[in-house]
Amino acid sequence: MSAVQNESRKRSKKRFMAGHHSKRWKGSRELEVGMQGILITCNMNERKCTAEALNLLGEYADKLYGLEQLQENTGSSSEEEEAEEDDVDVALKKEVAQLRASETKQERRFQALDSGANNVIFIRTQNIESDKLVHHILSDLHTTKKKKSRVILRMLPVTGTCKAFQEDMVKYLTTFLEPWFKTPSCATYQIAFKARNSNHNKRDEIIKSIAGLVGKMNPKNKVDLTNPELTIIVEVIKTVCCLSVVKDYTLYRKYNVQEVVKDDILKPDVTTAKADADTSDQTEKPDAGETDRRETKGEEDKGTSVSEKGEGDEGEGGGE
Repeated sequence: MSAVQNESRKRSKKRFMAGHHSKRWKGSRELEVGMQGILITCNMNERKCTAEALNLLGEYADKLYGLEQLQENTGSSSEEEEAEEDDVDVALKKEVAQLRASETKQERRFQALDSGANNVIFIRTQNIESDKLVHHILSDLHTTKKKKSRVILRMLPVTGTCKAFQEDMVKYLTTFLEPWFKTPSCATYQIAFKARNSNHNKRDEIIKSIAGLVGKMNPKNKVDLTNPELTIIVEVIKTVCCLSVVKDYTLYRKYNVQEVVKDDILKPDVTTAKADADTSDQTEKPDAGETDRRETKGEEDKGTSVSEKGEGDEGEGGGE
Protein backbone atom coordinates (compact mmCIF):
# COMPACT_ATOMS: atom_id res chain seq x y z
CA MET A 1 0.00 0.00 0.00
CA SER A 2 2.83 2.39 0.80
CA ALA A 3 4.34 1.92 -2.65
CA VAL A 4 0.98 2.65 -4.28
CA GLN A 5 0.53 5.78 -2.16
CA ASN A 6 4.00 7.02 -3.04
CA GLU A 7 3.30 6.47 -6.71
CA SER A 8 0.00 8.39 -6.53
CA ARG A 9 1.73 11.25 -4.72
CA LYS A 10 4.40 11.45 -7.42
CA ARG A 11 1.73 11.57 -10.12
CA SER A 12 -0.21 14.33 -8.39
CA LYS A 13 3.01 16.27 -7.87
CA LYS A 14 3.88 15.97 -11.57
CA ARG A 15 0.42 17.18 -12.58
CA PHE A 16 0.66 20.13 -10.22
CA MET A 17 4.11 21.12 -11.47
CA ALA A 18 3.05 20.72 -15.09
CA GLY A 19 0.03 22.96 -14.58
CA HIS A 20 2.15 25.47 -12.66
CA HIS A 21 4.72 25.71 -15.45
CA SER A 22 2.05 26.00 -18.15
CA LYS A 23 0.43 28.94 -16.35
CA ARG A 24 3.76 30.72 -16.01
CA TRP A 25 4.50 30.15 -19.70
CA LYS A 26 1.11 31.46 -20.69
CA GLY A 27 1.45 34.53 -18.50
CA SER A 28 4.68 35.50 -20.21
CA ARG A 29 2.93 35.50 -23.59
CA GLU A 30 -0.04 37.77 -22.88
CA LEU A 31 -1.21 41.01 -24.40
CA GLU A 32 0.51 43.93 -22.69
CA VAL A 33 0.67 47.71 -22.94
CA GLY A 34 3.13 48.84 -25.61
CA MET A 35 2.43 46.03 -28.07
CA GLN A 36 1.14 46.32 -31.63
CA GLY A 37 -0.61 43.67 -33.66
CA ILE A 38 -4.00 42.34 -34.72
CA LEU A 39 -7.01 41.18 -32.69
CA ILE A 40 -8.64 38.10 -34.19
CA THR A 41 -12.15 37.12 -33.05
CA CYS A 42 -13.69 33.70 -33.58
CA ASN A 43 -16.62 31.55 -32.52
CA MET A 44 -14.96 28.86 -30.38
CA ASN A 45 -12.04 26.72 -31.64
CA GLU A 46 -9.28 29.21 -30.83
CA ARG A 47 -6.51 26.80 -31.82
CA LYS A 48 -7.81 26.44 -35.37
CA CYS A 49 -8.41 30.18 -35.52
CA THR A 50 -4.78 30.83 -34.57
CA ALA A 51 -3.52 28.52 -37.31
CA GLU A 52 -5.78 30.13 -39.92
CA ALA A 53 -4.79 33.63 -38.86
CA LEU A 54 -1.06 32.92 -39.03
CA ASN A 55 -1.43 31.32 -42.47
CA LEU A 56 -3.58 34.15 -43.83
CA LEU A 57 -1.37 36.91 -42.45
CA GLY A 58 1.78 35.14 -43.62
CA GLU A 59 0.40 34.76 -47.14
CA TYR A 60 -0.33 38.46 -47.60
CA ALA A 61 2.70 39.67 -45.64
CA ASP A 62 5.00 37.74 -47.95
CA LYS A 63 3.42 39.54 -50.91
CA LEU A 64 3.70 42.99 -49.36
CA TYR A 65 6.99 42.75 -47.47
CA GLY A 66 8.75 39.77 -49.00
CA LEU A 67 9.65 36.45 -47.39
CA GLU A 68 10.49 36.52 -43.71
CA GLN A 69 14.21 36.36 -42.97
CA LEU A 70 14.75 34.16 -39.92
CA GLN A 71 17.84 34.77 -37.81
CA GLU A 72 20.02 31.73 -37.29
CA ASN A 73 21.72 31.20 -33.95
CA THR A 74 25.44 30.75 -34.71
CA GLY A 75 27.29 28.71 -32.13
CA SER A 76 31.00 28.77 -31.36
CA SER A 77 33.41 26.08 -32.46
CA SER A 78 34.34 23.09 -30.29
CA GLU A 79 37.87 24.43 -29.72
CA GLU A 80 36.53 27.71 -28.39
CA GLU A 81 34.13 25.85 -26.11
CA GLU A 82 36.98 23.80 -24.61
CA ALA A 83 39.09 26.91 -24.09
CA GLU A 84 36.27 28.77 -22.40
CA GLU A 85 35.23 25.99 -20.03
CA ASP A 86 37.95 26.96 -17.56
CA ASP A 87 36.98 30.59 -17.41
CA VAL A 88 33.79 31.07 -15.40
CA ASP A 89 33.27 34.70 -16.42
CA VAL A 90 33.54 33.86 -20.09
CA ALA A 91 31.11 30.97 -19.65
CA LEU A 92 28.55 33.25 -18.00
CA LYS A 93 28.89 35.85 -20.75
CA LYS A 94 28.45 33.14 -23.34
CA GLU A 95 25.28 31.90 -21.66
CA VAL A 96 23.83 35.41 -21.51
CA ALA A 97 24.62 35.93 -25.20
CA GLN A 98 22.90 32.67 -26.10
CA LEU A 99 19.80 33.65 -24.14
CA ARG A 100 19.63 36.99 -25.89
CA ALA A 101 20.10 35.32 -29.25
CA SER A 102 17.28 32.87 -28.50
CA GLU A 103 14.97 35.73 -27.49
CA THR A 104 15.79 37.55 -30.71
CA LYS A 105 15.14 34.41 -32.68
CA GLN A 106 11.68 34.01 -31.13
CA GLU A 107 10.58 37.50 -32.17
CA ARG A 108 9.18 36.55 -35.53
CA ARG A 109 6.99 38.60 -37.84
CA PHE A 110 3.82 37.19 -36.25
CA GLN A 111 3.48 35.76 -32.76
CA ALA A 112 0.24 34.46 -31.24
CA LEU A 113 -0.38 35.66 -27.68
CA ASP A 114 -3.12 35.21 -25.13
CA SER A 115 -5.48 38.20 -25.34
CA GLY A 116 -7.09 37.73 -21.93
CA ALA A 117 -10.60 37.11 -23.34
CA ASN A 118 -12.40 34.07 -24.69
CA ASN A 119 -12.74 33.73 -28.47
CA VAL A 120 -10.21 36.54 -29.01
CA ILE A 121 -6.61 36.00 -30.12
CA PHE A 122 -3.90 38.62 -30.28
CA ILE A 123 -1.28 38.33 -33.02
CA ARG A 124 1.73 40.45 -32.16
CA THR A 125 3.47 41.98 -35.17
CA GLN A 126 7.09 43.00 -35.67
CA ASN A 127 8.16 45.67 -38.21
CA ILE A 128 4.74 45.60 -39.93
CA GLU A 129 2.00 48.22 -40.19
CA SER A 130 -0.94 46.12 -39.05
CA ASP A 131 -3.61 48.57 -40.24
CA LYS A 132 -2.31 48.58 -43.81
CA LEU A 133 -1.90 44.80 -43.85
CA VAL A 134 -5.44 44.13 -42.61
CA HIS A 135 -6.90 46.69 -45.02
CA HIS A 136 -5.05 45.02 -47.90
CA ILE A 137 -6.41 41.60 -46.92
CA LEU A 138 -10.00 42.81 -46.67
CA SER A 139 -9.70 44.76 -49.92
CA ASP A 140 -8.56 41.62 -51.74
CA LEU A 141 -11.29 39.47 -50.19
CA HIS A 142 -13.91 42.08 -51.04
CA THR A 143 -12.75 42.19 -54.66
CA THR A 144 -12.24 38.48 -55.31
CA LYS A 145 -15.08 37.24 -53.06
CA LYS A 146 -12.86 34.25 -52.32
CA LYS A 147 -13.35 32.74 -48.86
CA LYS A 148 -10.03 31.95 -47.18
CA SER A 149 -11.02 31.12 -43.61
CA ARG A 150 -13.63 29.11 -41.75
CA VAL A 151 -13.45 30.14 -38.11
CA ILE A 152 -12.00 33.68 -38.23
CA LEU A 153 -14.67 36.34 -37.80
CA ARG A 154 -13.09 39.81 -37.49
CA MET A 155 -9.57 41.13 -37.91
CA LEU A 156 -8.97 44.39 -36.04
CA PRO A 157 -5.57 46.09 -36.30
CA VAL A 158 -3.97 47.40 -33.12
CA THR A 159 -1.54 50.25 -33.80
CA GLY A 160 -1.43 51.54 -30.23
CA THR A 161 -2.06 50.29 -26.69
CA CYS A 162 -2.39 51.97 -23.32
CA LYS A 163 -3.82 51.35 -19.87
CA ALA A 164 -7.58 50.90 -19.91
CA PHE A 165 -8.48 53.78 -17.60
CA GLN A 166 -10.26 56.86 -18.88
CA GLU A 167 -7.57 59.36 -17.90
CA ASP A 168 -4.83 57.20 -19.42
CA MET A 169 -6.84 56.67 -22.61
CA VAL A 170 -7.52 60.39 -23.10
CA LYS A 171 -3.88 61.25 -22.45
CA TYR A 172 -2.66 58.66 -24.94
CA LEU A 173 -5.25 59.54 -27.60
CA THR A 174 -4.29 63.23 -27.44
CA THR A 175 -1.17 62.45 -29.48
CA PHE A 176 -2.28 59.17 -31.07
CA LEU A 177 -5.17 60.74 -33.06
CA GLU A 178 -3.27 63.80 -34.31
CA PRO A 179 -2.22 62.39 -37.72
CA TRP A 180 -5.87 61.93 -38.74
CA PHE A 181 -7.82 64.67 -36.96
CA LYS A 182 -5.56 67.58 -35.99
CA THR A 183 -5.68 70.73 -38.15
CA PRO A 184 -5.25 70.84 -41.11
CA SER A 185 -6.41 67.21 -41.24
CA CYS A 186 -10.14 66.56 -40.83
CA ALA A 187 -12.60 63.75 -41.53
CA THR A 188 -15.99 62.31 -40.75
CA TYR A 189 -15.71 59.57 -38.15
CA GLN A 190 -17.38 57.15 -35.79
CA ILE A 191 -16.19 55.41 -32.62
CA ALA A 192 -16.46 51.61 -32.28
CA PHE A 193 -16.09 50.75 -28.58
CA LYS A 194 -16.04 47.26 -27.08
CA ALA A 195 -15.06 46.13 -23.57
CA ARG A 196 -14.27 42.56 -22.53
CA ASN A 197 -13.62 41.40 -18.97
CA SER A 198 -13.63 45.01 -17.85
CA ASN A 199 -16.23 46.87 -15.81
CA HIS A 200 -14.42 50.04 -14.77
CA ASN A 201 -15.18 51.95 -17.99
CA LYS A 202 -18.62 53.20 -19.03
CA ARG A 203 -19.19 53.10 -22.77
CA ASP A 204 -21.04 56.41 -23.09
CA GLU A 205 -18.48 58.32 -21.03
CA ILE A 206 -15.55 56.96 -23.05
CA ILE A 207 -17.19 57.75 -26.38
CA LYS A 208 -18.15 61.24 -25.22
CA SER A 209 -14.62 62.02 -24.02
CA ILE A 210 -13.04 60.79 -27.28
CA ALA A 211 -15.53 62.74 -29.39
CA GLY A 212 -14.79 65.90 -27.40
CA LEU A 213 -11.07 65.36 -27.92
CA VAL A 214 -11.49 64.94 -31.69
CA GLY A 215 -13.66 68.06 -31.83
CA LYS A 216 -10.98 70.13 -30.10
CA MET A 217 -8.35 69.00 -32.61
CA ASN A 218 -10.37 70.42 -35.50
CA PRO A 219 -13.99 71.68 -35.38
CA LYS A 220 -14.43 70.42 -38.94
CA ASN A 221 -14.30 66.81 -37.71
CA LYS A 222 -17.88 65.56 -37.80
CA VAL A 223 -19.56 62.40 -36.55
CA ASP A 224 -21.08 60.18 -39.26
CA LEU A 225 -22.66 56.90 -38.16
CA THR A 226 -23.78 55.91 -41.67
CA ASN A 227 -20.72 56.03 -43.89
CA PRO A 228 -17.76 57.67 -42.09
CA GLU A 229 -14.38 58.19 -43.68
CA LEU A 230 -12.56 56.91 -40.57
CA THR A 231 -13.46 54.68 -37.64
CA ILE A 232 -11.74 54.89 -34.27
CA ILE A 233 -11.59 51.35 -32.90
CA VAL A 234 -11.38 51.08 -29.10
CA GLU A 235 -11.10 47.49 -27.79
CA VAL A 236 -10.67 47.12 -24.03
CA ILE A 237 -9.55 43.74 -22.66
CA LYS A 238 -9.05 43.62 -18.91
CA THR A 239 -6.62 46.48 -18.20
CA VAL A 240 -5.29 46.96 -21.75
CA CYS A 241 -6.87 49.33 -24.29
CA CYS A 242 -6.20 48.48 -27.96
CA LEU A 243 -6.56 51.35 -30.45
CA SER A 244 -6.50 51.96 -34.18
CA VAL A 245 -7.95 54.26 -36.84
CA VAL A 246 -9.16 52.43 -39.96
CA LYS A 247 -10.73 53.19 -43.33
CA ASP A 248 -13.68 51.52 -45.09
CA TYR A 249 -15.04 50.06 -41.85
CA THR A 250 -18.60 50.03 -43.17
CA LEU A 251 -17.68 48.90 -46.69
CA TYR A 252 -15.74 45.92 -45.35
CA ARG A 253 -18.55 44.88 -43.00
CA LYS A 254 -16.87 45.95 -39.75
CA TYR A 255 -13.72 44.11 -40.84
CA ASN A 256 -15.51 40.75 -40.82
CA VAL A 257 -13.77 38.33 -43.19
CA GLN A 258 -16.85 36.11 -43.40
CA GLU A 259 -19.22 38.90 -44.39
CA VAL A 260 -16.89 40.80 -46.75
CA VAL A 261 -16.80 37.91 -49.26
CA LYS A 262 -20.59 37.87 -49.61
CA ASP A 263 -22.23 39.61 -52.54
CA ASP A 264 -23.21 43.21 -51.91
CA ILE A 265 -26.96 43.76 -51.51
CA LEU A 266 -28.14 46.46 -53.91
CA LYS A 267 -30.21 49.08 -52.11
CA PRO A 268 -33.00 50.83 -54.03
CA ASP A 269 -32.35 54.39 -55.13
CA VAL A 270 -34.02 56.78 -52.72
CA THR A 271 -34.79 59.36 -55.43
CA THR A 272 -36.38 56.78 -57.74
CA ALA A 273 -38.43 55.27 -54.94
CA LYS A 274 -39.72 58.71 -53.91
CA ALA A 275 -40.65 59.58 -57.49
CA ASP A 276 -42.58 56.31 -57.86
CA ALA A 277 -44.41 57.00 -54.60
CA ASP A 278 -45.38 60.49 -55.78
CA THR A 279 -46.65 59.08 -59.09
CA SER A 280 -48.77 56.46 -57.37
CA ASP A 281 -50.23 59.11 -55.05
CA GLN A 282 -51.14 61.25 -58.04
CA THR A 283 -52.96 58.39 -59.79
CA GLU A 284 -54.85 57.36 -56.67
CA LYS A 285 -55.96 60.85 -55.61
CA PRO A 286 -58.88 62.26 -57.65
CA ASP A 287 -59.38 65.88 -58.65
CA ALA A 288 -60.59 68.35 -56.02
CA GLY A 289 -63.76 69.10 -58.03
CA GLU A 290 -64.43 65.42 -58.55
CA THR A 291 -64.01 64.82 -54.82
CA ASP A 292 -66.54 67.53 -53.99
CA ARG A 293 -69.02 66.08 -56.47
CA ARG A 294 -68.60 62.60 -54.98
CA GLU A 295 -69.07 63.91 -51.42
CA THR A 296 -72.18 65.86 -52.43
CA LYS A 297 -73.63 62.85 -54.19
CA GLY A 298 -72.86 60.68 -51.17
CA GLU A 299 -74.68 63.05 -48.86
CA GLU A 300 -77.72 63.07 -51.15
CA ASP A 301 -77.79 59.28 -51.27
CA LYS A 302 -77.42 59.16 -47.51
CA GLY A 303 -80.34 61.55 -47.01
CA THR A 304 -82.50 59.51 -49.36
CA SER A 305 -81.73 56.22 -47.67
CA VAL A 306 -82.42 57.69 -44.20
CA SER A 307 -85.78 59.06 -45.24
CA GLU A 308 -86.74 55.79 -46.90
CA LYS A 309 -85.75 53.56 -43.97
CA GLY A 310 -87.88 55.36 -41.39
CA GLU A 311 -88.03 55.07 -37.60
CA GLY A 312 -87.33 51.33 -37.37
CA ASP A 313 -83.63 51.78 -38.31
CA GLU A 314 -83.16 54.64 -35.87
CA GLY A 315 -84.57 52.53 -33.03
CA GLU A 316 -82.25 49.67 -33.96
CA GLY A 317 -79.25 51.96 -33.89
CA GLY A 318 -80.33 53.45 -30.58
CA GLY A 319 -80.61 50.03 -29.05
CA GLU A 320 -77.05 49.26 -29.89
